[in-house]
Amino acid sequence: MIGFASPLAFLLLPLPLLAMRLLPGREAVTGALLIPESIGRGLAEGARDGLHVRIRRAVPILLWLALVVALAGPQRLEPVEALPVSGRDMVLAIDLSGSMEQEDFTLDGRTVSRLEAVKAVGKRFVAGRAGDRVGLVLFAENAYVAAPLTFDVAAVSRAIDEVTIGISGRSTAIAGGLGVALKRLEKGDARSRVVILLSDGADTSGNVLPADVARLAKRLGITVYTIALGPEDRETRPNDPDAVDTATLKMIAETSGGRSFRVKSTGDLATVTAAIDGLEASGLDRPPATIRRDYWIWPALAALGCAVFLVVSRRAL
Repeated sequence: MIGFASPLAFLLLPLPLLAMRLLPGREAVTGALLIPESIGRGLAEGARDGLHVRIRRAVPILLWLALVVALAGPQRLEPVEALPVSGRDMVLAIDLSGSMEQEDFTLDGRTVSRLEAVKAVGKRFVAGRAGDRVGLVLFAENAYVAAPLTFDVAAVSRAIDEVTIGISGRSTAIAGGLGVALKRLEKGDARSRVVILLSDGADTSGNVLPADVARLAKRLGITVYTIALGPEDRETRPNDPDAVDTATLKMIAETSGGRSFRVKSTGDLATVTAAIDGLEASGLDRPPATIRRDYWIWPALAALGCAVFLVVSRRAL
């Protein structure tokens, strides 16, 4: 919709005519506003003496009209779709230990590694979090931030896509990964702060106990959802070093006020992320926002062109 920022500026349109009627001649003017004679003549006299003269008399009128329109500030207001805003900060903490290379998941009819399944489902999950700030923490022997908290969910999806095993060691420091995730969230002022921790092993690295980090999450008011990956767990195969420690992951989730999920297939993983999506639903849509596009520059340029024409034509006489 086209409108004007200062429509009262159009009250200036009759100013040259009023000035011609009310102001005395140039000889008697002392300190008053001088209105160019060319504008007054153009407004007062009809067109005569040929096309060139008529143009020279019309240009001052066009100049004044263009100036007034520029002062009025023509603009166009365009509605744009606003992102939903949830006030939620969310960090994905993904296990990159060596066991994530095991190919016991399926994706689109292919057998893939656990990491490939996590990446595929994780990217879909992140893509649906418009309006949330999402971050990514990767952990194995060490933990680091792969993507800081951001509204740019596409950037986080790209970071997930670039994840490879071995860049942070091959053992599993669950407590360390969770600790780094909490560090990213502890100073935030979002109304809801969430960690989604995915692991297929047990805490085999680091000097911090998972129980201590879980209590820290509770003290900070940060909810932790844990996802235990893989077909085997410590309860059924206690001597298997690659079996997931479901008991520890469940303890972390319950201590912080979250939930723990068991995943043995890609289908389970998609179901779990959908469940978390429901528990931490994205924010309500805001009404469309409005952006303003200003067009005052065009009448201003037209006025400048008229002024240049008057100067050039006067010198030519």
